Amino acid sequence: MAEYVKVVVDAMGGDNAPVEIIKGAVGAINANDTVKVLLTGKQEVIEEELKQYEYNKEQVEIVDAREVIEMAEPPVNAIRTKKDSSIVKGMGLVKEGQADAFVSCGSTGAVLVGGQVLVGRLPGVQRPPLAPLLPTAKGMALLIDCGANVDAKPAYLVQFAKMGTVYMKNIMGIENPRVGIVNNGAEEEKGNALVKETFPLLKACPDINFVGSVEARDIPNGDVDVIVCDAFVGNVILKLYEGVGMTLVKMIKDAMMSSTRGKIGGALVKPSMKQVLKKFSTDEYGGAPLLGLKGLVVKSHGSSNAEEVKNSILQCIDFKKQDINRKISESLSKTEESAE
Repeated sequence: MAEYVKVVVDAMGGDNAPVEIIKGAVGAINANDTVKVLLTGKQEVIEEELKQYEYNKEQVEIVDAREVIEMAEPPVNAIRTKKDSSIVKGMGLVKEGQADAFVSCGSTGAVLVGGQVLVGRLPGVQRPPLAPLLPTAKGMALLIDCGANVDAKPAYLVQFAKMGTVYMKNIMGIENPRVGIVNNGAEEEKGNALVKETFPLLKACPDINFVGSVEARDIPNGDVDVIVCDAFVGNVILKLYEGVGMTLVKMIKDAMMSSTRGKIGGALVKPSMKQVLKKFSTDEYGGAPLLGLKGLVVKSHGSSNAEEVKNSILQCIDFKKQDINRKISESLSKTEESAE
């Protein structure tokens, strides 16, 4: 049998840990026999939770970790002091080459700091971006960055565009991904200082399909495949996206339940509504990869359910098989060569 893709999963991280995390991990190994999950956390807690499931024992390993980094803890201090935490131990396995990827629903700050400090950046990568997939009317788009680099430089955004292109081409199968920079207008002269400086650099990149500015209202329509921005803008887009989606669903449900006619109409459109909502569900695609590291680190929502955890683990298989890190390094090295 082929060698396993080894994915470390932080069993203690997230609002629904360890129940949904372990359920998702079992779901992943039952769905794919090429993945091995290494669960980090309190051994007795993990063992007790695993008792209720049927799975191939060879595909699961428990790595005992007695500490947990809480959501509210200062991330830098937590990474330094909690050496026996599920996050630090898990990332250590990736750093040492004993695992290919790390998945956590825990503290975002700790995952971002740990990724850079413990796992380390690929040669040539200036800053690793956090890059979630967003559902659009035409499929999926990659939002890069949404949480790692609030204060970015033009050179960072150019690298984000290149890394995003590699990801969408090899993971999502889009042959020539359209790259757009988030702006407050379609014209080239629009934007703040960062956008104005970055625009001509992206325009001059021969190995990306830069289509210009993208306004926030055009993102849900799927006008671009790679959405480039700093983490401040990206996080606002992501949170607004999620908030508007949840509010609209609630308002539609409330309207349908407000009258007999609405209830009858709701029953008729329910199958179609379910199909649409499934396409726009983050559960279907898993967490956001922190691109540009020596090993894959995936940050899932703190409120992730078992389905999102499962899909976060499964995306690591494609990442390894497609050799994304090597392709990112090659893409960035082309930039350096052309600059010389």
